[in-house]
Amino acid sequence: MPRVIHFEFAADNPERAAKFYREIFGWESSQWGGPMNYWLVKTGADGPGIDGGILQYQDKMPRTINSIGVDSVDAYVDKVTRSGGKIAKPKMTIPGVGYQAYFLDTEGNVFGVFQADPSAK
Repeated sequence: MPRVIHFEFAADNPERAAKFYREIFGWESSQWGGPMNYWLVKTGADGPGIDGGILQYQDKMPRTINSIGVDSVDAYVDKVTRSGGKIAKPKMTIPGVGYQAYFLDTEGNVFGVFQADPSAK
């Protein structure tokens, strides 16, 4: 069964937000180093929980997004649209990491699906 594997917070200043969460919860964060201002967030190793990221806020994007791990983004594009959902952002490649797409559910909530693939180009 696919599960939530990653969260994202959108911030006007991702570095400032990363510092905030580090000071409050002790979360470790580091700049991704890719083509966008994106900070990876590690929330800890003990007990249940997931890691995530903080990205640069863009006009009209949701402030929080949860992504679900799947075997095939393409298969879930079909499942989501057949079940009444809509594509918010089509499948994209994250080089060396995998594939991501974002959707709107039937209630207008945004969520992502992520397919890990270290060979993604």
